[in-house]
Amino acid sequence: MASRASKTALLAVTALTVALGLVPGVVLVGAVGVRGFIHAWAASPNLSSAFVTTLISGPVSLSVIILLGGPTVWYLTRHASRRMAAWILGLVLVPLFMPPLVLGLVLAYVLGPDSTVGSIISGWGISPTNSWFSLVVGQVYEALPYFVVTAWAGLASWPRVLEEAALSLNKPPRSVFWYVSMPLAAPALIAALAMTWSRIVGAFGAVIILAYHPTGLPIAIWIGLQELGLAEALPLALWLLVVGLPIPLGLALRGNRHVALRR
Repeated sequence: MASRASKTALLAVTALTVALGLVPGVVLVGAVGVRGFIHAWAASPNLSSAFVTTLISGPVSLSVIILLGGPTVWYLTRHASRRMAAWILGLVLVPLFMPPLVLGLVLAYVLGPDSTVGSIISGWGISPTNSWFSLVVGQVYEALPYFVVTAWAGLASWPRVLEEAALSLNKPPRSVFWYVSMPLAAPALIAALAMTWSRIVGAFGAVIILAYHPTGLPIAIWIGLQELGLAEALPLALWLLVVGLPIPLGLALRGNRHVALRR
C-alpha cells in the first residue's frame, strides 16, 4: 500500500498535470468571452460554412477510420504473431512520424492532377484535391494511426480467458464477440474513438496542403489569423473547441463507467 506522503505527491503531480491541460482552454474562454464567442458567428462570414464542413467531414472520416482500423486492430490482437504485429504497427504509424505538413505534401504529390492516382480519381468524376474527398483523405491520414495504436494497446493488454471460457462452452463465436469481447474492449475502443475524433477535428497540416477548400474550422482559423489578426482568430478557435470537445468528454465518461463495471 502506498504511504500517505506518496499519495499526496501523486495527487500534487496529477493536479499540476490537470492544470497544465486546462491552461489553453481557460485562457481561450477568458480571452474571448461569451459576447465575443457569439459575435464571431455574425462577424466571420466563413465561420458557419467552416462549422458545417467540419461537422460533415468529421463523422465521414471517423467512419472510414473505424472501417479500416477496427479489423486491423482485431487482426493484430487476435491473429498476428508478435513479430508480424510489430511490423504492421510500425508501417501503420509511418504517417504519425511525419510532420503533418510533410504528410500533406506527400499526399498532394500522390493525388495531384498530374499523378497516375490523381488521373484515375479524376476519371471517376472526383476531384483529387480541394474537394470533400481530399478533405476526408487528409483527416484520415492524420488520425488513423492514433486509432490503431490506442485501440491495439488496450485490446492487447487484457486477458482472453473469458473469451476462451465462453468458446469452450460451445457459445457461437458471434455471440462471444458481441457479449464478451466487445464489452471487454469497450474502454480501449472508447479511448481510441475520443483521441481519433480530436485529431480529425483538429487536422490542419495535411489538410491545408491537400484541401484548402472546402474550408473546415482549422483552416478558417488560419485564414482569420492571416487576414484579421489574433484577436479575430481566437473566437474561431473557441468554436473549434466547442465542436471537438463534447464527444471526447462524453466518451471518456462512458469509458470510466465501463472501467468501473469491470473492477
